[in-house]
Amino acid sequence: MTRRLFLFDTPDRFIAGTVGQPGNRTFFLQAREGSRIVSVVLEKVQVAALAERLDDLLDELAKRGVADADEVEESSDGGPLDEPINEAFRAGTLSLGWDGSSERVLVEARAQGEEDEEDDDDEEEDEVTDDAPDGPDVLRVRMSASAARVFVARAVNVLAGGRPPCPLCGQPLDPQGHLCPRRNGHLLN
Repeated sequence: MTRRLFLFDTPDRFIAGTVGQPGNRTFFLQAREGSRIVSVVLEKVQVAALAERLDDLLDELAKRGVADADEVEESSDGGPLDEPINEAFRAGTLSLGWDGSSERVLVEARAQGEEDEEDDDDEEEDEVTDDAPDGPDVLRVRMSASAARVFVARAVNVLAGGRPPCPLCGQPLDPQGHLCPRRNGHLLN
């Protein structure tokens, strides 16, 4: 199948968001530029890791004197995901970086391929160039450091909007309680 490249250079909006109720949410990365919207499904832990690593990258850039790495734009983005929410692909690999020549943060999500599912132990990855006709689908977003700070702030809020953790074991609490391993499997309400 021919690969699809979704490239956004300073999009109007790039966010992490969810659909569904806490405990049954689907997580998305979504980029919008004009009327073009791309939504990529990913796991909660991937959103958490991306936000944490992106925050670390921005802190390091601020230490090195990058102009807007420690600035947060006045307006935070708390709105819902843009519609229509059509899954372009499910992210398997996330990566981020810094393009010093254009002073842009790069976030990339690659589709989970059949080889990812089969060969999780295989450390060696074949590099696929952008002009290769085959390979995993890719969402690539380039944005300013201040826009990346807005992304991190929203991702942290989205992650905090889930179920509260159990005070004993840290696992998410369901509204009806949960079987807590720290209480030898007894129900904790």
